[in-house]
Amino acid sequence: MCGIVGIVGKSNVNQALYDALTVLQHRGQDAAGIVTSHDGRLFLRKDNGLVRDVFHQRHMQRLVGHMGIGHVRYPTAGSSTSAEAQPFYVNSPYGITLAHNGNLTNVEQLAKEIYESDLRHVNTNSDSEVLLNVFAHELAQRGKLQPTEEDVFAAVTDVHNRCVGGYAVVAMVTGYGIVGFRDPHGIRPIVFGQRHTDEGVEYMIASESVSLDVLGFTLIRDLAPGEAVYITEDGKLHTRQCATNPSLTPCIFEHVYLARPDSIIDGVSVYKARLRMGEKLAEKILRERPDHDIDVVIPIPDTSRTAALELANHLGVKFREGFVKNRYIGRTFIMPGQAARKKSVRQKLNAIELEFRGKNVMLVDDSIVRGTTCKQIIQMAREAGAKNVYFCSAAPAVRYPNVYGIDMPSAHELIAHNRSTQDVADLIGADWLIYQDLPDLIEAVGGGKIKIDKFDCAVFDGQYVTGDVDEAYLNKIEQARNDASKVKTQAVSAIIDLYNN
Repeated sequence: MCGIVGIVGKSNVNQALYDALTVLQHRGQDAAGIVTSHDGRLFLRKDNGLVRDVFHQRHMQRLVGHMGIGHVRYPTAGSSTSAEAQPFYVNSPYGITLAHNGNLTNVEQLAKEIYESDLRHVNTNSDSEVLLNVFAHELAQRGKLQPTEEDVFAAVTDVHNRCVGGYAVVAMVTGYGIVGFRDPHGIRPIVFGQRHTDEGVEYMIASESVSLDVLGFTLIRDLAPGEAVYITEDGKLHTRQCATNPSLTPCIFEHVYLARPDSIIDGVSVYKARLRMGEKLAEKILRERPDHDIDVVIPIPDTSRTAALELANHLGVKFREGFVKNRYIGRTFIMPGQAARKKSVRQKLNAIELEFRGKNVMLVDDSIVRGTTCKQIIQMAREAGAKNVYFCSAAPAVRYPNVYGIDMPSAHELIAHNRSTQDVADLIGADWLIYQDLPDLIEAVGGGKIKIDKFDCAVFDGQYVTGDVDEAYLNKIEQARNDASKVKTQAVSAIIDLYNN
């Protein structure tokens, strides 16, 4: 998962891009990058690390220009070297930079085509560089000295025809404008908005609406599946549907875990969706364990807090904060490698003993992926004196790998893969465990005022919406992306940079 942003402004956009990336930091803490355009030249800064660590005053001063794009990365494809920090750059045609959130499932075929047919060189293992080269090639095919919005939209149409997977993209065509586009299934989120200034209207494209809110932009809407938005350097906005058979099947895990609760995705409030997840869980507990003896509901900070609050309300049980979180540790789920993840949990959470001692405690988490985090947390609850520790997950059992841009790739590293609920409860050390039912999760997210009928729920049901994911593909990513192979691929690589500073 990654966070992307693009701004066409009336004054320097460096600070706005920086601020937007800090708001999207939850989407990736591995690397960050910004590129701006001024007088036909590009200015780039990108490196591994948090936004605040990558950009210092000297870097910000060099990022001049009224137009730019930014990216925060958590790696799901390729290794996590600084060479794969985004945005990526290609000089022909026009000088194009691109930032991408998602994952292409036909990347090997595309990389082969790019080399053999398009005569282009790809320097990293990142599918984002492949996507950039496909877009650049299709735009070059128009053969124009000065590309129009028609040319840009035609290139996006050809990208949709060639690329398969989940992708939300911002790309900057130097001296011309910024384009944002979304895959024909709308798997990954992307929104755009505007703000009025004394100099005129400024436009912004981003992964989540919260980044628009914080910068004072008004949300116009989400990009529809397959749609593109093109904002010219002088501030004219154009939109176009660029896919032949688009259908909205957004990733439901955005609402479970990835997105900030104050974001609105495809018209659905993430906060309200999580409240409804808590309601549905309460209904299931009352159905299956009407004589439960839960004394207190305690969330595992931070994502599960909203669902846990509503769960406690509906059960008529006390809601208490039993864990104090260290704010200076990253999100454990998006830490590369299991060793770093294990070490981090104890540093990250500490139990308040008086909330546990002698009580039957219901712990609530947004999901259970590898199971290592919740196993340690349950142990912490017991050490704090809990009589019984029950556990519930606001999401169903995660049994299958995600192939559209979230780091849960290897099936055998998922605790629920080929296991029953009781097996998982025994492994994590819970006295009993309850999972959300998938129909309830779909109803919680898609059953509010804005109706969404179908989601990408592949991590729960193994149904991949792009239709091209088979056993052979899953086996291949199993080999390439499990934690053991990630350790092996930490090759040292320098950035091939824009040397214009």
